[in-house]
Amino acid sequence: MRMDTVIMGGGLSGLTCGIALAKRGQRVTIVAGGQSTLMFNGGSMELLGNIDGQDVTNPLQAITTLPQNHPYSKIGANRIAEIADEAKQLLADAGINMAGDATANHWRITPMGIAKPAWLTLSENLRIDDLNQLPAKRVALMCIRGYFDQPNGMLAQGLRDLGFDVQAIEFTTDDITSLRRSPSEMRATSLAKHLVSNNALQRVADQINSLAGDADMVLLPSVLGQTDDNDIVTLQRLCNKPLRLVATLPPAVAGMRMQTLLRHYFKMLGGNYLTGDSAIGGNFEGDKLLNVTTAKLADMPLRANNFVLATGSFVSRGLAANYERVYEPVFDLDVDADADREKWTRFGVLEPQAYSRYGVATDDNLCCLKQGKTIGNLYAIGSILSGHDAIKMGDGTGVSMLTALAVARNILCGK
Repeated sequence: MRMDTVIMGGGLSGLTCGIALAKRGQRVTIVAGGQSTLMFNGGSMELLGNIDGQDVTNPLQAITTLPQNHPYSKIGANRIAEIADEAKQLLADAGINMAGDATANHWRITPMGIAKPAWLTLSENLRIDDLNQLPAKRVALMCIRGYFDQPNGMLAQGLRDLGFDVQAIEFTTDDITSLRRSPSEMRATSLAKHLVSNNALQRVADQINSLAGDADMVLLPSVLGQTDDNDIVTLQRLCNKPLRLVATLPPAVAGMRMQTLLRHYFKMLGGNYLTGDSAIGGNFEGDKLLNVTTAKLADMPLRANNFVLATGSFVSRGLAANYERVYEPVFDLDVDADADREKWTRFGVLEPQAYSRYGVATDDNLCCLKQGKTIGNLYAIGSILSGHDAIKMGDGTGVSMLTALAVARNILCGK
């Protein structure tokens, strides 16, 4: 089985790269283990949110100040704006409608009620362009009875701290009450599957319309729209007041919808998506990777002209560690990490952790290094890359999408 490109990893970076290549006529196979870290995504993308503890207002401007080992610097600061626009359009083409601009961060609201800088946010979600000019003064925070994946008290207090006048209102419907017979059913994904009929949505709207009082805006947990945004649009139309969704604790319906739509778009373009499988090794000849073996296709290696490693960081096992070293488990590629284990972490959960910046070493074209030698047809993208801290810098999803598109361009032009 020979393809133009084989991508290892089916999350945001892998799917973005696969879509960009498939749109240009390449034969692409993605090897995916299953659900990705997109299931933690509440509906926003960050380009660059923080540098040295300071919130970033203009990501494009701030990117020019990043060190040379940051993935954006390897792409080239002069290319970021164009690639960011391409990323936003790719999402829209997949049916993921997001608002935002690379020249000015807005603010997303976490499930804990904290405002965080963001580049793009789903159109139906609450976003704040300016913390000094809130989109509404009085808000009704609709709390679903029995749903525990949204800490209502913390969310309400966080919104009040931002300047909103918040009234937290508990409600339920017959449809929701039926789910409460089993606590395991009161998850966002279960509610999303259950609240799909027009009748169920009408009953939710009736409760909102009768309880929202004099609120200027209604906020609802993001428990609708697992496969598309039709249910959300319907409920917004049925409500008498502007309705916005707020992110919940994982599993996040918004992230699952993004994963589903991106996967569907990739397949529609002719891409081959091997789910439930993972790369376990490969054969090299000189400075080239010849093929990749997977857990389920051990006797049938995947051959391609180019390969892309998008297996993620420690959470998704793209990186691993033992008592002696941090390593990349598929090909044993070179990793940028401290040799001294004592330097991997710092005391204090809120302190910057060195391991968050660890990742696969690459050249300026994002080609991987193995024993100090560049592997010319093996690229790394997304959170497996070294040189950035997705948690502290707020750049994880941006790095995933922009490095994916940059590598797709490099492959298509033969770099």
